Amino acid sequence: MTTEAFPTLYPTTPDELAEAVRSAPRVLAVGAGTKPRLSQVGSDVVRIATTKLSGIIEYEPSEFTFTALAGTTVREIAATLAKRGQYLPFDPMLLQAGATIGGTVAAGMSGPGRWRFGGLRDFILGVRFVDGTGRLVRMGGKVVKNAAGFDIPKFFVGGLGRFGAMAEITFKVFPKPAASITFQVATKDPAAKARVIQAVANTRWELDAVEAPVSEAVVFLRLGGPAASLEALSNEIMTQFPGHVIPEENAVEVWRRVGEFAWSQPLPTLGKVALTPARVVEFTGWVQSQAGARGWIGAAGNVGFIARRDGDFAASPWPGIVLRGEGPLWLGPRSDPAISRAVKAALDPDQRFPTLDA
Repeated sequence: MTTEAFPTLYPTTPDELAEAVRSAPRVLAVGAGTKPRLSQVGSDVVRIATTKLSGIIEYEPSEFTFTALAGTTVREIAATLAKRGQYLPFDPMLLQAGATIGGTVAAGMSGPGRWRFGGLRDFILGVRFVDGTGRLVRMGGKVVKNAAGFDIPKFFVGGLGRFGAMAEITFKVFPKPAASITFQVATKDPAAKARVIQAVANTRWELDAVEAPVSEAVVFLRLGGPAASLEALSNEIMTQFPGHVIPEENAVEVWRRVGEFAWSQPLPTLGKVALTPARVVEFTGWVQSQAGARGWIGAAGNVGFIARRDGDFAASPWPGIVLRGEGPLWLGPRSDPAISRAVKAALDPDQRFPTLDA
């Protein structure tokens, strides 16, 4: 367990954030703490909380873009967008838990909607941040068509705050579907579950989400669009797969279980691994081989989550990361691309922010 040797700093403006970064030789910006293992660093590191650096500072519904300060909660952003019939299609995780937009970017956390629409990195347009020398820098743009320069904002996605302290972030958004419908498809065993996941992922239905719990013999499908077309597609889907449409109130609970990791409670340790649909059966067996563990298969078999009582993930065969709990940060094999090292050296030459090995 990390013991904090210094008081946490709470800047309220980008300029104060820059001052906070310059105030100590070792710092790390943190959000609301909904993924606590990601910000668990040495006691020599001063933590800079962004929770008071909050608010949507620009929103152009006609341009489908917004800019928010890093400590703004995703819940506030989602509510603001919903008033204009818009949303973030990648389904940000831990919305109800209070996750901030900066923490979401730093963790690289995309939800069920990433299957159809792409992940968080496909929606980030620009970032204003404080680099390792304490300078406020802007990279990217505030409009969708801005394509000038290197796409540095992408490095902040999943960068765990190790490249700089984010002050504000710009995203593009989509119109929210007029209606949605959730299906529960029955499966008899892990192999059948894997076949359903691969089959539905290759249909013309353009499903919004394909998710499945490891411990239950079901696959959840979500489809969005005009209500009339959803009814027709619903009948077609149900003729091909055994299952039923879930009532709306129950569907809300299904997606809460996914988005808030409610399925993993009360287990204290939660890890995320990169999968492929072809290895869903293998992943299921790996989870089930660990006493008391629970698992979830997301994004049509492209991501897996495992929850345990401890941090012993039995030598994960997949690359991954621990979101909460004790133990090592990284799971399985991890690459260290030269481009990542080069960007780190350029933005943080004095290693003011912890490295990704911390």
